[in-house]
Amino acid sequence: MVALLLVSMTIINTSGASAGTYPKFPAIIIFGDSTVDPGNNNYIDTIFKGNVAPYGINFPGHVPTGRFSDGKLVTDFVASSLGIKDAVPPFLDPNLSDDDLRTGVSFASAGSGYDDLTTLLSNVITVSRQVEMFRSYIEKLKGIVGDEEANNIIAQALVVVSAGTNDLIFNFFDIPTRRLEFDISGYQSFLLQRLEDFVKQIYDLGCRNIVVAGLPPVGCLPVHMTVRLENPMNRQCLEDQNSVAHSYNEKLVKLLPEIQAELPRSKLVYADIYQPLMDMIIHPQQYGIVETTVGCCGTGVLGLSLFCNSVTSACGNPSQYVFWDSAHPTKQVYRQLAKYIVKEVVPKLLPN
Repeated sequence: MVALLLVSMTIINTSGASAGTYPKFPAIIIFGDSTVDPGNNNYIDTIFKGNVAPYGINFPGHVPTGRFSDGKLVTDFVASSLGIKDAVPPFLDPNLSDDDLRTGVSFASAGSGYDDLTTLLSNVITVSRQVEMFRSYIEKLKGIVGDEEANNIIAQALVVVSAGTNDLIFNFFDIPTRRLEFDISGYQSFLLQRLEDFVKQIYDLGCRNIVVAGLPPVGCLPVHMTVRLENPMNRQCLEDQNSVAHSYNEKLVKLLPEIQAELPRSKLVYADIYQPLMDMIIHPQQYGIVETTVGCCGTGVLGLSLFCNSVTSACGNPSQYVFWDSAHPTKQVYRQLAKYIVKEVVPKLLPN
């Protein structure tokens, strides 16, 4: 999720900003996976798509846009709260207007990750490929507003990065490809090195204010409870997987200031997704939530993408569920996560 620019090498505390005081961003630029993909996968040859009903039933117009949810994503809500642009358009949409290109684009691709091996079978857009797409975007932007203004937009934009979950799922937990060469600590280090390389690449292209999301409690995803629990009917979070995500996040928190110290005039801010989501799972009644262990769409235990469709249907009230399908949150949960990000994360981008 971020952006703003001023000479400072430290991540500032939220106490430095009064309530309702936020940086002003001319645009939002997004990289990552399905948590922030507004529909790029609609335009590529992959089965990882969310462009069929009932996806999008609570999106404006009740249309399946390619977002893996019943409605808007967390970045949609964040952008709207900051007055940038309500729905960030997919970069690959051939109908993008010049205004779209000036105010917000997403390069994210559902199923992607920092590890290029993650996308080997899914044929989605790797995070490294998203950097190349970003280069092309910059050239298009320069053609619209000129070099100087384009550079200013990039430098002042809110930059959001959200990935890593698919890497663990596809390469370590469910399909143990990387377990042949790494233990879990080694693979975490490998992913963090890839993340660091990525951040430095987009910094070199002009990004100065970057929010990096941590991992969610992956052991609480309904699909993993189903696949990995000895008794899938006795549904509970997998603590070993959650522990891996938590330790990765701790390493990421320590790494970001180190990266920032190497990148003059940058601000790198960590967005904690783990604790806010766990709070909704542990204390659902505080959020009007009833169901935390199965998804609203399809079977709720395995269904996502093609298996969440008009035939399998959906529950009557998605707002009472943490998960929309067996791996992705509902619009209501994304809204809550966005409130946390706007209140606790974005103010850290204010100048000291």
